[in-house]
Parts: sequence; C-alpha cells; structure tokens
Amino acid sequence: MEKPAFETDCCAVNVVLGEEKKGHLIPNGNGHQAGVNGSLIGGTDGAGCGATPGTMSSVEKPVPGYPEREQWTRQMDFIMSCVGFAVGLGNVWRFPYLCYKNGGGVFLIPYLIIGVVGGIPIFFLEIALGQFMKAGSINVWNIAPLFKGLGYASMVIVFFCNTYYIMVLAWAFYYFIKSFNATLPWSTCDNPWNTPSCIEIFHHEDCLNGTIGNTTYGNMTCEELADGRSPIIEFWENKVLNISQGLDYPGSINWELLLCLAAVWVMVYFCVWKGVKSTGKIVYFTATFPYVVLIILLVRGVTLPGAYDGIMYYIKPDWSKLGEAQVWIDAGTQIFFSYAIGLGALTALGSYNRFNNDCYKDAFMLALINSGTSFFAGFVVFAILGFMANEQGVDISQVAETGPGLAFIAYPKAVTLMPMPPVWAALFFFMLLVLGLDSQFVGVEGFVTGILDLFPGKYYMRYKREISVAICCLMCFIIDLSMVTQGGMYVFQLFDYYSASGMTLLWQAFWECIVVSWVYGADRFMDDIARMIGYRPFPWMKWCWSFITPCVCIGIFLFHLFNYKPLTYNNTYVYPWWGEVIGWCMALMSMLCIPVSVLYKLCRATGTFKERWEKLTKPQWGPHHLEYMAPDTDIKSLASLSASTEDNKVIIFESGM
Repeated sequence: MEKPAFETDCCAVNVVLGEEKKGHLIPNGNGHQAGVNGSLIGGTDGAGCGATPGTMSSVEKPVPGYPEREQWTRQMDFIMSCVGFAVGLGNVWRFPYLCYKNGGGVFLIPYLIIGVVGGIPIFFLEIALGQFMKAGSINVWNIAPLFKGLGYASMVIVFFCNTYYIMVLAWAFYYFIKSFNATLPWSTCDNPWNTPSCIEIFHHEDCLNGTIGNTTYGNMTCEELADGRSPIIEFWENKVLNISQGLDYPGSINWELLLCLAAVWVMVYFCVWKGVKSTGKIVYFTATFPYVVLIILLVRGVTLPGAYDGIMYYIKPDWSKLGEAQVWIDAGTQIFFSYAIGLGALTALGSYNRFNNDCYKDAFMLALINSGTSFFAGFVVFAILGFMANEQGVDISQVAETGPGLAFIAYPKAVTLMPMPPVWAALFFFMLLVLGLDSQFVGVEGFVTGILDLFPGKYYMRYKREISVAICCLMCFIIDLSMVTQGGMYVFQLFDYYSASGMTLLWQAFWECIVVSWVYGADRFMDDIARMIGYRPFPWMKWCWSFITPCVCIGIFLFHLFNYKPLTYNNTYVYPWWGEVIGWCMALMSMLCIPVSVLYKLCRATGTFKERWEKLTKPQWGPHHLEYMAPDTDIKSLASLSASTEDNKVIIFESGM
C-alpha cells in the first residue's frame, strides 16, 4: 500500500520527533545536512526550494505482520553470491577462446578498457541501485516509475536465461554420471551409437610421412582417415544430443537427459526456496570449489607435453588485431556477458545488503575477481589445448572451439589422454556442474525476488516464497522439455543467440544509464550513494553513466545490428525463416518492454506533457528511506503522523533524497 507524502510548503524542514531527537546537524557538502551518525536529517536544493530532484513523493505504509526484507547474515554471503553468479561458464571457456581468436594477450587491452568505461560503472550502478531502493529488478525502478519497463525487461531476460542455461548443467550432470565407468564411453568406438567413420587414433604424422598402410585401419586410406570422426564427437552428437536434421524435426525425448534435467532443477529449487539466508551459505561451496579444481587442472596441465606452446599461443600478442573493430566488439560483449549486466539479479542481490554497506568497494573487488578468473582460466584451458594439439599433431586453432563445443568435446577428449581418465572426468564435470549451479540459482533468486516485490504486504502468506520458486522452476522445466528432444540443440541455440544476446543486454544497459543519469539525475544518485556509504564515489562513475557508457553501449549495439548474420549451427545448418522470426520475437519481448511501457503510462496520465512527465518521473520511496531519515523514530508511528501534530513538535521537510 502506498500513501501520499506529507503535504508541505516549498521551504520546510525534515521530520524530527521531540527535542531530544534533533541532535546536531552537519552539512555533507551537497546542500544537505546529516546527523552526527551520518544519516540524512535535512536539506534543500540550494535555491531554498523544496521542489528538488528526488523529492519524496510517496511512502509505502508498513503492514502489520508483514516481515521486513531479508538481509544477508554476513556481508561475505553477498560477496560470494555475486562471485558465484557473475563467475560462470563464460569466464572459463568463452574468454580464453576470444583471446586466441583476437590476437592473444593483446585482447586484454580492449577488454580492460571497455571494462573500465562500461562494465564496472554499470556493475556498480545495479548493485547500488538495489541497495538504495531495497527492491528487486522491477520495484527498484520506482526511482523513476515511468521507466519501470526496465524492470520488466530484465525479468524477461533473466527468465529466458534461467530456462536455457540450465541445459548446460543437465549435460554436465549427464557426463558426470557417465564418468563412473572403468572405460569412459566417449573414449572408444565400440558403442552402439558409433558409426563406421569413428576413429580413436588418427595418426596424422604417419599419413604425412606416407608410412601408414591399409593393414593398420583395415581398408581406410589416409584421405578417408582425414574425414573420420572422433568418438567424443559421436558421443556428443549421436548419444547425448541424438541430433536431428533441423529445427523442424523435434524427434523423440532423450529420457536419460530428461532425468538429469529434473535432478538439476530439484537441486536449484532447494538452493533457493528458503531465500538469501540459505543461498548465502550454499555459495561458500559452489563459488570456491571451481577455483580448487582449476588450480588442480592448471598444475596437471602445465606438466603435460605441449602445454608451453598452448600457453604461449594464449598470451602472445598480435598487435595488428587492435585495428580490427570486431576485436573491440568481442571485448565489449564479453564484459557484459561475464559481468551479468542487465539481468536484474545483481540488483536483487544488492537489495539484501545493509543500507550503509560500502557497495562501491564491493563493486571494484567483484569486478577484479571476475576478470581475474577469466584470465586465470585461460592458462588452464590453453595448457590442456596445447597438450591436445601436441597429441593429435594439429594446430591449436583446430582443437579449440567455443561454447558447448569446448566444454563437451575438447575437454572430454583431454581427460581420455590423462592417467586415470574416469577420475579426471568426474572431477572436471563436477566442477562444471558447480560452476553453473550457483549462476543458475542466483538467477532464479533474482527472478523470484522481482515477482515477490510486486505483491504488497496484504497478500502475504506463509509459504509464498516456496510456492513462487516452485512455480518458476516448473514453468522453466516445461519449456526445457523442447531442449531434451532430438532437435533440442537447435532450440537451445535459438534461445542463446536471441533471448539473452549481446543486443538485448546492451539495450538494457544503455537505458539503465540514461534513466539514472538523465531522468533521476547522476548528481542526485551520487548524493544518495554518499548517504549510504559515507563518501562520494570518484566522479568518473558519474561521467561514465552520463556520457561514456551509453555511447559504448549504443555503438556496439549498432555494429551488431548492421553486421547481423542469420543463425547457423556448426556453420552448416541454416535456420529456417520461421525460426529466425521466433528468435527475434524473444529478443523483442524484452527490448520493447521499455518503450511500450513509457508510451502506455504517458497516454494514461492526465495533464500536459510536462505535467505527465514530472508526475511519472517523481520517485516513490519505501519505508526504509523514511526510517533512515529519522533513525530514532519508530517507522509505524512516523507513518501515522500528520503535518499538524503540534504535540510532537513535528517539522516536515520534503527531502532531496
């Protein structure tokens, strides 16, 4: 429930109850005054008028019996949750692939530049916004209600992410179970799913030297051997995917994969159903265990023959690549993907922070951990890829693939070439499962938080969270049924390419910057942050939100649009036109939320355009803002006061919050 703000004149002063609660007022350097404890007590707009940007327009009235918003038990719970969510599969495989594709170590230059001007500012913006508004991805935009469509857009994106991303976990769980065999099923050609073209050892050097004879591989010549298929590729395509001819041939359901998918969703549900107090404990394991395995794999990888060549291939710079636009585009999209920007989950995580938590330092620390993990994982990946290239007698560029190809083709092949393959396979795929699991359940947490924030306190029920999480998981599971069929990989790639693509995230990030810096006001938000953390962030953040980051986002967005290429699978299968239409519909479902909601609200409002704009962009504050302004005051009694309460000597001020 919302109630109108206290009616006041232009130049009033803040709410103070009783002479003993006034205390000393000290200026904070921004035209406002703060109490001795650092909390906001009063202020003006510098011109002696209360009609300032950020004026409190409405206050949510607490409902008896409605529980207060949860908070992290420890601040480290928040840090670990952010690490677990933002550090995922994109850091471990996509970043190293982009490095070798775009000039090795020289790729770090555009990556770091775009991280400083785009990634870190928006990363900080989303966490600070959630902490200040104490709301999920939808209600956080009460800071400028006209643009609440940003919240709905992020909810659509994170819902799509939750739907298709879990398939990677289902595949990892499937491989993990298959690892408990004396002989790995993807290491031989003696299985029912293998074809006559399956070859375990290719003997490239023998073919090049002309020494291989027909007696080695029956009647197969070197030309036929060159067209042979590895058992790991056949296991992936013929057994795991059992892939059909195309999107229009869904085929039958893979029941083994369906059971793995159901098991993973059950794990996600029980990680999320009790809220952040349970989530914050689980991430201590899920966020740290991958680092343990990565260190073990690195130690093992650098001892393998060919590892040095692989690492040098990874870090050796190709300076000519700096002049190519695609290198900068890849760096930008990787930053936005790996930092999990635009999904609303970071906002939800930040909303469970204490109001005075130093989110500024947290943002820099988390960004450093994220990018550092990507760089470290590159050494692990290319040490093993160098070993594979050495064993197969081919160039590294022929064994490194991106996305599922690298995770489920290159690495399973690598573990077959190591001592005790089942042990390494089980360890690797358990790491893969854990690495994606924390990203998945934090994504679900962000979606559920946004949904629950839409319901006022009068709709409170005891098991509301548990039921909401169950419905969310069930809906995603039903959609996922299309991805465990023979045509499931085509559906998965359609979701991945359109629903949460670089274009949708860039569009979302662009509007987040515009709304905060130009509608609400960058200076005002910097003031709000200063009230939370006790000092003003470096002005670079304000400059990025206002000018630099929006230009970077729109530049990369337009480049993507002008260089759009139809979706293909393995560079051979071209999606049908109706598949492209479905993909664009998924992309537009989130992108159109923003302009459509703005037009709808403006049309429904009354008055001139200026009056509508002023009314719809006036922030709507929650109870914690009013409580923070008068920290010694009981919030329930404060909400019940009126401007004429003379007995309590109440002086009203319309704050420049």
